[in-house]
Amino acid sequence: MPALTVTDDGFLLHGKPFRIISGALHYFRTHPDQWADRLRKARLLGLNTVETYLPWNLHQPAPGALDLDGLLDLPRFLELAQAEGLRVVLRPGPYICAEWEGGGLPSWLTADPNIGLRSADPRFTGAVDAYFDLLLPPLAPFMAASGGPVIAVQVENEYGAYGDDTAYLAHLADALHKRGVEELLFTCDQADKEKLAAGSLPGVLATGTFGSRVEDSLQVLRAHQESGPLMCTEFWIGWFDHWGEPHHVRAPEDAAAALDALLSAGTSVNLYMFHGGTNFGFTNGANHDHTYTPGVTSYDYDAVLTECGDPSPKYAAFRDVIARHATVPDKPVPEPSPKLPPTEVALTASANFLVCAEFLSPAEHFTDPPTMERLGQAFGFVLYGTELPALGDHVLHFTGGVGDRAQVFVNGAPAGVVERERNEDSLHVRIPEYGARLDVLVENLGRANYGAHIGDAKGITGPVTLDGRPLEDWTCHGVPLNDLPTLPFRTTDTPVAGPSFHRGTFTVDTPADAYLALPGWTKGLAWINGFNLGRYWSRGPQRRLYVPAPVLRAGANELTLLELHAATSRVAWLMDEPDLGWTVRD
Repeated sequence: MPALTVTDDGFLLHGKPFRIISGALHYFRTHPDQWADRLRKARLLGLNTVETYLPWNLHQPAPGALDLDGLLDLPRFLELAQAEGLRVVLRPGPYICAEWEGGGLPSWLTADPNIGLRSADPRFTGAVDAYFDLLLPPLAPFMAASGGPVIAVQVENEYGAYGDDTAYLAHLADALHKRGVEELLFTCDQADKEKLAAGSLPGVLATGTFGSRVEDSLQVLRAHQESGPLMCTEFWIGWFDHWGEPHHVRAPEDAAAALDALLSAGTSVNLYMFHGGTNFGFTNGANHDHTYTPGVTSYDYDAVLTECGDPSPKYAAFRDVIARHATVPDKPVPEPSPKLPPTEVALTASANFLVCAEFLSPAEHFTDPPTMERLGQAFGFVLYGTELPALGDHVLHFTGGVGDRAQVFVNGAPAGVVERERNEDSLHVRIPEYGARLDVLVENLGRANYGAHIGDAKGITGPVTLDGRPLEDWTCHGVPLNDLPTLPFRTTDTPVAGPSFHRGTFTVDTPADAYLALPGWTKGLAWINGFNLGRYWSRGPQRRLYVPAPVLRAGANELTLLELHAATSRVAWLMDEPDLGWTVRD
């Protein structure tokens, strides 16, 4: 019997009335050395539970593999939550959305266009079963049935917005049960009659997702499910950002009033997000409604805790609300973390990306340019090259488009950029000689995490033509940049012209949280001491990248940038304040 059970109007935990007051905290978006701090701040807010998704694509980077190390050490996270006295709600997907790369579906799976994603297609459910076979045994000790903190597990995620394959949902529920999960199962969908109907499973608790119109949303949820506890599994208190769009914020008093309405109605709630964190590395997702729009590196979400874990104005406002409905620890609001004083970093050494391609990966040869998935690569870049059999002015056409941003070079000189976001697929090129070298550097800016475009291919996604004639005989360098390679850096003071790597060192007395500012730089990625902080882009809105204190070390530290275009200086700064850009209120 599960530890958490339902009555006609609420939950019982070990037979006693229990209301879930939870906050979302994604372990994989927070440095592991900061998990304990974030969990303690959750309890001090008055939360009794934390909720987290599980990213399939990172936990299983290849079939048969399972990664539970570092940012992915979920057992350690669960241990820390239990030590803090918090219950845990797990949302293992397999699809999670979460504004996360591919919605958590691994690229090695979505590479097969014939698989029916998120359906009862045995090729998909078979892959899920194999993943659960590896994932669930290490988590068994943390289930409430074994004395652990996990009290509930979600089946899929907002499935009613995608499909209505009840057999698929039933397979997932059965797969969890067969692998020893005895805890309460639930589904969640947007508070919409049709979506709730499509995404629910008979005998499984249905919950809702919404951020406003509390009374109306609860009425829709109650109309769908006549009895049982009402729960808002995602109470949206902020929102996420895309490159080129404003940073979203929500007034604390508005969000607090909606939270009070929820709790006054006797509803259980999960704040989305309590702490958003960061899309480190290449992990941001993308949306694709009318056009493709990739997410930024920060997942601050205008949450209760800021990206660096400091209490935002919502912390005190929400704490006051929760105190009217539950017991809140008699402790002061936590203080902000120490910040590194402003520190200048001179990037004095460089290595040209195109010149040192062989240092990045061995060349492979193809008649037609392969997709990133065909190369067996999930993230990063692919560098394609071939000869141009003409001279003069011509039209280069990517017949299948690009996934997602292609920089084109002729004999090493920039010829232009083709962007999926702008629905571009052609470029005018001027070729100076017969046999000129064409290089195309394609960046995966993040796979769609929602809707019909989940699983879209990356890299060059179809034949390339010059004035309608196919270009063939390509060399390809897959550049996933899982780790920084050893590169032939040379000290230089020449102007920054990309794509190139740039390196500099700086000294820290006492490690503390910081923000990497790159005024004058254009677009690329940043690493400190080999830790990939994520993407920067002058397009904004985000202007600075969060640097967790544990990434730094006392003494000498190293900053590496991959600048894809150009910069007006060779200097970067570590600052003591964030800059998430211009704002719009939701």
